[in-house]
Amino acid sequence: MTPETRYAVTDDGVHIAYQVVGEGAVDIVFSHAFVSHVELFWELPTFERLVLELSSRARVILFDKRGIGLSDRLSSIPTLEARLDDLRAVLDAVGSHRALLVGDSDGGALAALFAATFPERTLGLLLWSGAVRMAWAPDYPWGMQESRFEERLRRRTELWGNLGRGRESTRMTFLMIGDRLAADPGFVRWLVKLQRYGAAPGDLVTFSRTWFSTDARSALPAIQVPAAVIVREGWPAEVIEESAWTVDQIPGAQLVRLPGDEDDPYLGDVSIVARAIERFVDSIREERAVFDRVLATVLFTDIVGSSELASASGDRSWKQVVEQHHTKTRALIARFRGHEVDTVGDGFFATFDGPGRAVRCASAIVRSVESLGIRIRAGVHTGEVETIDGKAGGIAVIIGARIGALAGASEVLASQTVKDLTAGSGLSFQDAGEHELKGVPGLWRVYRVAD
Repeated sequence: MTPETRYAVTDDGVHIAYQVVGEGAVDIVFSHAFVSHVELFWELPTFERLVLELSSRARVILFDKRGIGLSDRLSSIPTLEARLDDLRAVLDAVGSHRALLVGDSDGGALAALFAATFPERTLGLLLWSGAVRMAWAPDYPWGMQESRFEERLRRRTELWGNLGRGRESTRMTFLMIGDRLAADPGFVRWLVKLQRYGAAPGDLVTFSRTWFSTDARSALPAIQVPAAVIVREGWPAEVIEESAWTVDQIPGAQLVRLPGDEDDPYLGDVSIVARAIERFVDSIREERAVFDRVLATVLFTDIVGSSELASASGDRSWKQVVEQHHTKTRALIARFRGHEVDTVGDGFFATFDGPGRAVRCASAIVRSVESLGIRIRAGVHTGEVETIDGKAGGIAVIIGARIGALAGASEVLASQTVKDLTAGSGLSFQDAGEHELKGVPGLWRVYRVAD
């Protein structure tokens, strides 16, 4: 059985291939790891069995992220933020108001960020293992060292799509049961075909390096929907430990242990996986609370030296300049899909559902207002934003305002979180050092957005 493949179109005109299976009352959307192909997946019997079991009670939604499979191939690197639009476009196309997100590897990072940013569209979050970061760090010992990553990427690139070396490629792809899968000629042929049809070797390199640079850990504490991380009891202890750490970061999340040692949810005894997903759905179907906290990016701007400029220009002239500044700033906030929260004097406070858009908006405002003979400063931060008396508030807003106050004329400063979440976006950042932010504990590393 191969369902009809259709296309959703994102706001930036990218065509995203998707399929829908079943007609149940609950929507379940799968966000796969790197390479996928919505039609070739059906050639794997265990994948078909998993989807069909779930589709007896739910509507299962499958899609290829931009740049992969049957979706549009791109010359630019798709960022995590851009892929939020992929998922949202697919949900819009199928009329899904709220879905259970099931994510694996970089697909899990995408699902986690979507759940934090759009809780009103997320029924719940299921992560297959808890990795939302690939690279090692002093505070993330389960990650991969860069030297090992580069060597592994080099070998995978050499093997990619090569049927003659398919068994070796299988072992490289599936670290936990690769030897067992490599002994199955049918599976090896399927995997090599998936590699060839799903992505080119250059895509493997590009996507892998982007994933290695991505850190979605900051999204975890802001997730306010029911969440769980699934692990296999036969996995190495450090993998289970990493998953347990992720569970601890998500409020109210649970660790679900399943028998077996298979790397992916569509391998092995998939009936066990299907039942676990169904149990999770059953546990949250009645939990439809509306959460007041979401992950958002805040932008603060204000005119540098406004008092002196007003005094030198005179009231009437200055009023005209400020009105033009407001017109330009509002137009650019709207262009980059931001939401104006407040305007105080010559400053703006806006929120965005993606850090890349906020940074680009700030840079565009800097350039746009220079023709008025003025310069602005801007600060950008991504964090958990609360709705207080109908307006955005909370610690993330305070941090964004403090970072904005540190900026100089025509300068955009961003937090470490913004830098981490925009890996691969083409944005450039320069280290601006660690700073104390008034009213915020600890030291905060800040980055200057480069032109």
